[in-house]
Amino acid sequence: MWQFWIDRGGTFTDIVGCKPDGTLVVDKLLSENSSHYKDAAVAGIKKLLNLSQNERIPADKISSVKMGTTVATNALLERKGDKTLLLITKGFGDLLRIGYQNRPLLFDLNIKLPELLYDRVFEVSERLDSKGNIIRALDEESVRDTLRKAKLDGINSVAIAFMHSYLNPIHEEKIAQIASEEKISQISISYKVSPLMKLVGRADTTVVDAYLSPILRRYVDQVSTELDSSKSTKLMFMQSNGGLTDANLFQGKDALLSGPAGGVVSMVQTGIQAGFNKLIGFDMGGTSTDVCHYSGEYERSFETEVACYFSFK
Repeated sequence: MWQFWIDRGGTFTDIVGCKPDGTLVVDKLLSENSSHYKDAAVAGIKKLLNLSQNERIPADKISSVKMGTTVATNALLERKGDKTLLLITKGFGDLLRIGYQNRPLLFDLNIKLPELLYDRVFEVSERLDSKGNIIRALDEESVRDTLRKAKLDGINSVAIAFMHSYLNPIHEEKIAQIASEEKISQISISYKVSPLMKLVGRADTTVVDAYLSPILRRYVDQVSTELDSSKSTKLMFMQSNGGLTDANLFQGKDALLSGPAGGVVSMVQTGIQAGFNKLIGFDMGGTSTDVCHYSGEYERSFETEVACYFSFK
């Protein structure tokens, strides 16, 4: 059976196919070319299989498709994610605007704050203490009204981040249940997305997830639909940690650096095969450029900044 490895960039999509006899074939297509095909990855697969763009991929033809994509990264860089509502503990509505007050230039008087990803914020009347005990009950009705108004205004993605919810998620879970009842399509809950002590980091990552997951899910569904007739095909996506995950488990927060991470891993493996263990990588794409160095071991980072926005593991 065929295997495919695909790198879906903002400008070009590269496809490597491995035939059943082990022969490798490659192709390169424009990532966006709506007059000729709906999706470059699927179009490349069909081309290497000698199928027309109108034909379905035959069942049991492909064993696996493994993809790296900058769909989420580019959406963040270009601010093209979905409209998002942030629900946060009362009194902390400006928290992400204030952030940690880190300043690259300490004495700069003209400080330019990054554009916030969420379109609207609502302060929820609720509070837990530092041990996770409830000291202010949750006001469910005000949240339900807010969700309904947001949905009428075209906001269908919600990020939920409350004080100390990493210790006790009871309020976040209840809000998620209400959001589900109100048919909100994307619900990102901080205690699941990034169970950290500090609210800024946890809320930042949750907003990123809510902002990017819908666009990522639409892309994954688009590819999955085309491969649906091939029930034996395993569709996997590269994550920011350099590992692959099943398409159904792929989330916005895990996709920000999936392209660069895949490049680092492949660079290291290629370098080792060539007898080198000190490497510098330069990957210039149509939207962004990634630079890395390797000196014998991988460096693990649990905090990532992309387009002035932070994501935490």
